[in-house]
Amino acid sequence: MTAPLAAQQPLSMTDADQRGANLFAQSAVTGMVLVVVRNGESMIKGYGETFPGSGVKPDANSLIRLCSLSKVFTADILTKLAAEGKVRLTDPLQRYAPRRKTVPGGPGGQRITLRDLATHTSGLAREVSAYPAKTPHFTFPDEAYRWTWLPGQRLTRAPGTAALYSNVGFDLLGDALASATGKTFEQLLNERIVQPLSLHNTTLTPGTEQCARLLRGSSDEGPCTDTQASAASGGAYSTAADMTRVLEYLLHAPGFPAQPSAALAVYLKPDQLRSMQGLSHAGDPTGIGLGWIQLGDPDSPSMLMEKTGGGAGFSTYIALSPKRQTGIFLAATYGKGDAQVDFFHEANNLLAALANVPPLPPKKCAPVAARRRRVHRRTHTAPPTQ
Repeated sequence: MTAPLAAQQPLSMTDADQRGANLFAQSAVTGMVLVVVRNGESMIKGYGETFPGSGVKPDANSLIRLCSLSKVFTADILTKLAAEGKVRLTDPLQRYAPRRKTVPGGPGGQRITLRDLATHTSGLAREVSAYPAKTPHFTFPDEAYRWTWLPGQRLTRAPGTAALYSNVGFDLLGDALASATGKTFEQLLNERIVQPLSLHNTTLTPGTEQCARLLRGSSDEGPCTDTQASAASGGAYSTAADMTRVLEYLLHAPGFPAQPSAALAVYLKPDQLRSMQGLSHAGDPTGIGLGWIQLGDPDSPSMLMEKTGGGAGFSTYIALSPKRQTGIFLAATYGKGDAQVDFFHEANNLLAALANVPPLPPKKCAPVAARRRRVHRRTHTAPPTQ
């Protein structure tokens, strides 16, 4: 494992490229792209192959499944609509439910709010059910299915009292935002994210030419297809070039639209919750935001905001050091070997070196054996994402 570097000099982009190459080699993945944005400068690097045996490195325009990094877009749309008064974080989900569909509540009558959905504290399960065999990734459940499923559910906890990572919760949030505006989620994504940021390959409906550029790992992960069904939780496709612009936007680079301050705010701390599950893939959370997870002491320069993703043959990661105007994006396709590093922790070390801050300690809650296999654990028969 790469030893954490003491924070003395900011890591150069050349050295960041070498650290990326080391992470690629130790992760035993097929292909990987790394994006770095820092104080007005940026770097895009590709490692490995676009698919096994291609002999071609991934590049800025290789198509990537963002998986659960799609939730960052959903939360951003939520904060923009809230800033405009079109929704409120305290709005109950029931307000945006289809006719004659009842949203379950907590034992004391607590109602699921949009904030609960965005912070994974709704009390809903992670997924609706087992996926049908050979279902293409991010095409199940659709809106009709999840709203038929929802009324019959019993919440695992009262809303707002415990965190349980929920993909279906974010898809319901996407449904609510669509209902509030009278638009499809795809329209919201295009109007609120894609067009303002001039993203050319961020989509839910990739065309033939785009699909030909999709990175592929060591196993057949099914077709590149329309993923509007699970758009809000994991369906977005993108590229390293587009994600460079997303990082610049998130870091408030000149020339980009202003992001609502609420977008990267922390809304809950772990000690306010009875329990927390599924939020610690990249480290021990110190705060929960709208889609984002805070790691580290908020008063320390080492604090970062992050979001992990995984599934459909990919591991993806985005992390920001807001105080140092530095951010990274990583996407890797699964390989056949066993990883020798914790992919997300090593990414955090890279970000710390780039931001010239002390690295965060390894997380306490995952054994080494589990961490070593994290970038390989998803298969075509297990579509749920991180």
